[in-house]
Amino acid sequence: MVSIWEYLRGDKSYTFDDPGAQHKVTLTKSAPQHAITGSAATTGYLYVNLHWTMRSGAARPSTRDTVKRFFSPRILSPLEPDSPGGNEQVNVDLDLACMYELSDGTRGVVQPLGELFGDLREPPYIKLSGDDQYGAPSGETMYVNLEKKDKFKRLLIFVYIYDGTPAFEQTHAVITIVPQTGPRIEIKLDERARAARSCAVVLIENGGDNQLTVRREVKYVNGFQADIDRLYGFGMQWQRGYKGQRPGGGD
Repeated sequence: MVSIWEYLRGDKSYTFDDPGAQHKVTLTKSAPQHAITGSAATTGYLYVNLHWTMRSGAARPSTRDTVKRFFSPRILSPLEPDSPGGNEQVNVDLDLACMYELSDGTRGVVQPLGELFGDLREPPYIKLSGDDQYGAPSGETMYVNLEKKDKFKRLLIFVYIYDGTPAFEQTHAVITIVPQTGPRIEIKLDERARAARSCAVVLIENGGDNQLTVRREVKYVNGFQADIDRLYGFGMQWQRGYKGQRPGGGD
């Protein structure tokens, strides 16, 4: 097992096809929930990985530099979707993100937009490894410091399309959650949602007594972060911003 600090320093890479992780639980509509219990819920780190590839015939995102307008608590989220047309190839850039509510009432988001990558040693005790724009094999990975489990109330893992056509159906996207011990948990984003720009994928709640409850959501939203926020009642304020820049302050 690669240590979190080795991974973040770039000394080693973490693979989600680790031979030691031979068992997995796939959350579905009929079996949407799984409990992480015992020491696996309170020690080490929880790895959350987004991996996606374009379906056959779909184009990868362009490498050109673009600046898109987005919204951000004082956190960031994108604007109006483009309209996919016919059978033309599309560009899709998926981003992994997490809205959190801590036990003291603090709420916020960890996401590439606004470079809100989080922190493992300080609140919110969640860190995003980076921003994969092209569906690389390693995908995007988020880490949750379970040594601070008592600080968490709920974590909502979601995915949004930052750049390109709203076309979740053009991607093979999978969220994989890997605890320190026990089976990894897999949630597939395999439903048709042509107009959706974002998807609330999984809700992780502190069940107390050395337990984390992981529940599949997979709720597609035609809007962005503010719309997911309203759906789950985080109550944050959102404003426009730009990817690659930190959101401005002020009320």
